[in-house]
Amino acid sequence: MGALDLRPHIERFARRFAEVESGLSDPRAFDNPQKAQELSKEYARLKELTAYGTAYLKTVADLTENQQLAETEPVDSELGQMAREELTRLEAEENRLKFQLQQGILPPDPTDSRNTIVEIRAGAGGSESALFAADLYRMYCRYSEGRGWKIETLDSSASDLGGLKEVIFNVTGQDVYKLLKYESGVHRVQRVPATEAQGRIHTSTATVAVLPEAEEVDIEINPNDLEITTCRASGPGGQGVNTTDSAVQIQHKPSGLIVRCADQRSQQKNKARAMTVLRSRLLEKKVADEHAKYAAQRKAQVGTGERNERIRTYNFHQNRVTDHRIELTLYNLPTFIEGAIDAMIEPLMANDLKEKLAALEL
Repeated sequence: MGALDLRPHIERFARRFAEVESGLSDPRAFDNPQKAQELSKEYARLKELTAYGTAYLKTVADLTENQQLAETEPVDSELGQMAREELTRLEAEENRLKFQLQQGILPPDPTDSRNTIVEIRAGAGGSESALFAADLYRMYCRYSEGRGWKIETLDSSASDLGGLKEVIFNVTGQDVYKLLKYESGVHRVQRVPATEAQGRIHTSTATVAVLPEAEEVDIEINPNDLEITTCRASGPGGQGVNTTDSAVQIQHKPSGLIVRCADQRSQQKNKARAMTVLRSRLLEKKVADEHAKYAAQRKAQVGTGERNERIRTYNFHQNRVTDHRIELTLYNLPTFIEGAIDAMIEPLMANDLKEKLAALEL
């Protein structure tokens, strides 16, 4: 893909920003609350993009000026040295602003701002895969805490040695799905398990599914298609948990999907949360079916949630984590597994953006 000229897009953002600003200044715009809300959202987005555009054009102009100074001034002159030092900062700033503007060229994905349901399941590897699933759960919890997101566990199934056979949780906050959607797929770990006496490295897996929380308007569910059963919640949780039939299991007969929610004491709360998970899984299935019709396009998408796709390897012996989709390896596994995953998410976002812009040009 050739260098994308951002000037026409910056001009377009500015023109549209002026139109939306004018539209919002008309009191009649608020006669339709939904339309007014959409315009207000667009206004906020365009205001930000217009500011990025102004800053980008200034940075490009400063960059050109400093490049000329660096080339014409003597190597040992104070002015030349200052220009060369400034070049490094300006190049980093240009790349940052370019990325923000390129994101603005693509129409916003309505699911990016949604709350998100994450499902982690132990895969191949027995007890070790369940321990790895628990590690991944803690990793996403730490990452969420750092971003000020809220996590609510919907259902979990513990294994021996402190692992998790399965955990389903809801993440609420800003841009949750936008950042976590690249985590869908098979995660592989290579390390010496605590139970391994010979010191041999074992390979285990866990699957991660990231689903944007579906709203009632996205998926209509016929109550007659549901089989709802209640049972007693099992496992640790204090005296009150096991004394009432608070756990709820919902089977969606047409799809065969089964959802269980047991982490709340109230049966109604568990039912409401189970319905949220069911709706999100059905939406994911609907989207996957639509994507399957466009197999050729799908190859260009990163991290759309192919559950059988091995996306990442965590090798503890070599202190490395490798994402196979973009062939990026980081040598900071201890901090990565503690939630410092932005160093992987940001390149995945950049690659996804590059692919989408290339498809847009075609």
